[in-house]
This record gives sequence, structure tokens and C-alpha cells, in this order.
Amino acid sequence: MIQEKEQVYCCDMRGMLSFLILFLLSKRSMHGQEIADEIEKRKGVRPSPGTIYPALKSLKEAELIEENKIGKTIVYSLTSQGKKVLKTAKQKFCKTFSGIF
Repeated sequence: MIQEKEQVYCCDMRGMLSFLILFLLSKRSMHGQEIADEIEKRKGVRPSPGTIYPALKSLKEAELIEENKIGKTIVYSLTSQGKKVLKTAKQKFCKTFSGIF
């Protein structure tokens, strides 16, 4: 089951949003607006809530992230399965893009 999910989420080449979210959450737990802020810093464009929240929902359904409610704020963090998938995704990313620079 994990391997099947790794194939789906290992390296989302359609903008790599899932990969980027997993990467950001590997650094620290964040709420949705913080994730959007970090993506804006890296890409120069702020993703809309209609982009961020469906991606978070998919990652949660795949059991790669979990959410914890702190007051009225939902904070997302990686699950152990999410950490494994991210490790595989990083390896595939490096293999795919090594030599570009």
C-alpha cells in the first residue's frame, strides 16, 4: 500500500505542489496560510486557497500528513509514512534533475 502511494506522490511533476508541501512540513508543522507564505517566498507567486487546500486534503487522505486543531487553527505535520514518501521523492527529484545546473 505504501509503495502504491509513493508512486502517486513521489514526485508530482504537475507543478510539484505535493512534493513542496511535504518538503515544507518536513521542516516544521504549519497551518495553511504559512504553507502559502513559504511557497510564495520560493516561487514568487502566492497559491490560492483553492490550490493549497485540495492538495492538503489529498495528502491527508493518503495518510502522508495529519492535522491538529489548535484553537481555531488547523496545523499540518508529516506522518511517518509522509516522511518515507518524501525521502523517496527527494531521491527521485535529485536523480531526475541532477546535471541541470
